[in-house]
Amino acid sequence: MPFFRSLLFYPVFYGFSALMVIASVLAIPFGREALKKVVLQWGGWHLWCVQNILDITIVQEGSIPDEPVLIAVKHESFFEAIDMPRLFRYPTVFAKRELFWIPGWGISAKIYGLIPVARDKGARALREMIATAKLRVAEGRPLIIFPEGTRVEHGDEPPLQSGFAGMYKLLGLPVVPVAVNSGPLYHRLVKQPGTITYRVGATIPAGLPRAEMERRVHRAINVLNSGESIPTGTLPVGA
Repeated sequence: MPFFRSLLFYPVFYGFSALMVIASVLAIPFGREALKKVVLQWGGWHLWCVQNILDITIVQEGSIPDEPVLIAVKHESFFEAIDMPRLFRYPTVFAKRELFWIPGWGISAKIYGLIPVARDKGARALREMIATAKLRVAEGRPLIIFPEGTRVEHGDEPPLQSGFAGMYKLLGLPVVPVAVNSGPLYHRLVKQPGTITYRVGATIPAGLPRAEMERRVHRAINVLNSGESIPTGTLPVGA
């Protein structure tokens, strides 16, 4: 059954996504609100496909803030990257620069407010990202970052990228760590049914020494690797 569900998921989700990319470009002349609506619809469509085609339940433990904070998210698959516009009201996501080369999607992403990450450009690129991030903070938007820098296998706990500590220091924002265990179900050709959990950690204040901040973030975003059970009373998303 997972094979046939996945076989249906790819053309249904990605086929409609191609139309949504076109819709996002067409929405640009009508202003930011029109573009936001298209992006939100795309996120909602992804959630529907995940729940109804792949038979995956999404659970959220804890409240995710929708304000100017730095939100550090574990990155195990494309699931959480696609899900961010739905999970937050109007997020700014740090995304790798190569994604902005996708025709149509790239221009929509820039206008929506995503920030390209050029990991090979050093301090200059970091300064540019910080300047752009401060503009988004002034708009009241949360900043979403995958502090490990790339997708990792479930259970792997690599050190955080050095640029993350630089952003924490220069932006002066508290950090909200978010663990997610999407890898075993979603990061595979034949996706599996089951439950993907978001677990929101305690807010980490601004101004901590680098080592202390990194220790707290690293521990919090990897908490689901232990396979801890979901607390009683936690509701699935959309329930």
